[in-house]
Amino acid sequence: MKHFRFSIIFTVICLLLAAYWGLTHGVQAGVYAMFNALAITAILAIMEISLSFDNAVVNASVLKHWDKFWRTLFLTVGIIVAVFGMRLVFPLLIVAVTADMGMVEVAQLALNNPVQYSEKLIAHHAEIAAFGGMFLLLVFLNFVFDDEKDTHWFRHLEARFAKMAGIPAISVFISLISLLIMAANVEEQTRLAVTMAGIWGIVVYVGVQVLGHVLEGGSKSDDEQSASGTVTGTVVKAGIGGFIYLEVLDASFSFDGVIGAFAITNDVVIIMLGLAIGAMFVRSMTIYLVDQGTLDAYIFLEHGAHYAIGALALIMIAGGTGVHVPEVITGLVGIALIAWAVISSIIYRKKYPTLRE
Repeated sequence: MKHFRFSIIFTVICLLLAAYWGLTHGVQAGVYAMFNALAITAILAIMEISLSFDNAVVNASVLKHWDKFWRTLFLTVGIIVAVFGMRLVFPLLIVAVTADMGMVEVAQLALNNPVQYSEKLIAHHAEIAAFGGMFLLLVFLNFVFDDEKDTHWFRHLEARFAKMAGIPAISVFISLISLLIMAANVEEQTRLAVTMAGIWGIVVYVGVQVLGHVLEGGSKSDDEQSASGTVTGTVVKAGIGGFIYLEVLDASFSFDGVIGAFAITNDVVIIMLGLAIGAMFVRSMTIYLVDQGTLDAYIFLEHGAHYAIGALALIMIAGGTGVHVPEVITGLVGIALIAWAVISSIIYRKKYPTLRE
């Protein structure tokens, strides 16, 4: 319960703000609007949690190697970036850049004319999907094409993938092919923008990996020079690389949630409050999974989360070409894969109580 205490308090505050917003703002402001705002906020929060549970599992697989300082930073600075940066500022920035408007002007548009604002944002769904889809696809591909991974959920399939890990840049190659297929199936006037957005998604992923390896390399050399073997300041730099990776990963997950939220409501304030609740619970779930050692107890849970990420990447890529997949389906696919991974882990643990692959 302690892991979710702050999230519960944060949820109560957000629901009170949603109630106040519905009661005092809008054309139909009043008691009915208040309860409507509360219901929509709760729906958006549940949607965000269902879409991002696999995000929490992957976050935990990275965060379990961090010390208390970085975990605290992830829950403080990280949540500020996740809630206000990715759920509020970034959508405003997208509209500002693509519509050649100022941020203040876009913010006023979002508050005063949310329908027009949502139309401008959704009009660039293909570019957003290309960026997020490429980044998430690389997260999935680099997980399956890993020759150092000796625990395989789908034993024969993943073993073959691991053998292919030696092929240079195979993950980037597959991602670029996927991007070309996506670009070929969008409208001609948006093809260049979609292609550039997808390339940026690949560049950002590779750039974060490069940063992590550079900083990790520096920490190794410093550690080797340390006779006492204590953790030096350069290890913290490697943590910065991981921190950036998790924030970009969270951003990629948030794209689909923000776009999907406009299918439920055009009220930007309600959207931000609902998604903020979901983002906070994802953070709490991440810390819970780390502290409880859930990833060690359920050895295929990380696999299930990555397969869910792969499915989300494909859904985003398909969505960018005009194929609409309801958000409830997206959420159910992720939950089903994770539930399957948990069941497989329980069966494996009963079959091999003292062994692990």
